[in-house]
Amino acid sequence: MAPLQKPSVGRIVFFKTRGSLDGVYPPRDFAAFITRVYDDETVSLASFGETGMRFEIEVKQGDNPGQWNWPPRV
Repeated sequence: MAPLQKPSVGRIVFFKTRGSLDGVYPPRDFAAFITRVYDDETVSLASFGETGMRFEIEVKQGDNPGQWNWPPRV
């Protein structure tokens, strides 16, 4: 089944952080910009959190830590 939305450079998505290994900081969603598209499910991102900006390379789409997804429709 084809995705409803196709990722493209400049689109805003959510990136779920991995959280800390000790569990003090749980995974959380942060805003991110798509900076490169590899295919319909794999992108590179520039994500923004409280402590600054991070770059994530070849991130798969999904709802698990370390993955990206579209923001929920409101």
